Amino acid sequence: MPDQMETLTVNLGDRSYPIYIGHGLLTQRELIRPHLKSRQVCIVTNETIAPLYLDRLKSSLSDLQVQAVILPDGEKYKTLETVGMIYDSLLAQNFSRSSTLIALGGGVIGDMTGFAAATYQRGVNYIQIPTTLLAQVDSSVGGKTGVNRPLGKNMVGAFYQPQCVLADIATLDTLAERELKAGLAEVIKYGLINNADFYTWIEQNLALLLSRDGGALKHAILVSCAEKAKIVASDEREEGIRAILNLGHTFGHAIETATGYGSWLHGEAVATGMVMAADLSWRLGMLKKEEAGKIKKLITAAGLPVAPPNDIDVPTFLNLMGKDKKAEQGKIKFILLEAIGRARIEANVDLDLLSSSLRAGSDLAQ
Repeated sequence: MPDQMETLTVNLGDRSYPIYIGHGLLTQRELIRPHLKSRQVCIVTNETIAPLYLDRLKSSLSDLQVQAVILPDGEKYKTLETVGMIYDSLLAQNFSRSSTLIALGGGVIGDMTGFAAATYQRGVNYIQIPTTLLAQVDSSVGGKTGVNRPLGKNMVGAFYQPQCVLADIATLDTLAERELKAGLAEVIKYGLINNADFYTWIEQNLALLLSRDGGALKHAILVSCAEKAKIVASDEREEGIRAILNLGHTFGHAIETATGYGSWLHGEAVATGMVMAADLSWRLGMLKKEEAGKIKKLITAAGLPVAPPNDIDVPTFLNLMGKDKKAEQGKIKFILLEAIGRARIEANVDLDLLSSSLRAGSDLAQ
């Protein structure tokens, strides 16, 4: 029996959609059915998730024309070639423009399914059913879809909103510990950019989150999604304030690209990136050193890395960050912190200070 479900709304006019959050939602067909335009449904998942949850989801849609596409698991498969497998399956089964794709998996599956939906027959409906903490609190909400290229992460994609997001907290029971910790990086991000009270709550409840306490996880997902929904509603296509959601990502994407996609989990790279952003914020005189040290301490306590690999030198970092899609007119755009709970966008950064932060922020308090 599911617990009390929470529902949030991403307010985008006639493209608004609900986010359902609770335990035991995966088989609640009444949550999914209103968002289908026809009987044609394609569930996109991967080799890890399929044995755990695919049959359960299919059983709730048993009276429909349901097919499944099972993709290989991992960030290294987030490519146009893999998305082609989705297209080929849809074409082989004569899926029409009124069909619906369902993304059942983590952020990689969600991003690729969303991109396939945005481009198959110039746009079909899709639904997000995220099964990792990172996807439930971040990547499933907001309509960013896409794939990686060897020279840059998420450089090919589209803004394309889902019909709904269904976050079943019960799916986190089977999540690997490393993936759980990676998801906590994005939870911490929301406290850092816009909600100091939530950051304090995370500090006080970190042990519960790490032990997968259902109440703590539900609260973390609810607040994170509420923060993201509010920001996306005000700036859907990242022309302004939505950029603060990228705290740590400019550094983190460079780490992922340099190490080869999948070597570092996205949340691990973002965690290190947030420490580096805090370090740079301190060096620029924006953030108190004590606060930068607190950030590093919390991320360490969450079991996440706080320094990039030693073999990524400063020129490599600068080159990769210059290719980031957030760079404009040759300038790297950073999301920095004025305080815990208050972020700002900054494009004019002293190169010497940036270089110091790229050397891992070793001056921060331990």
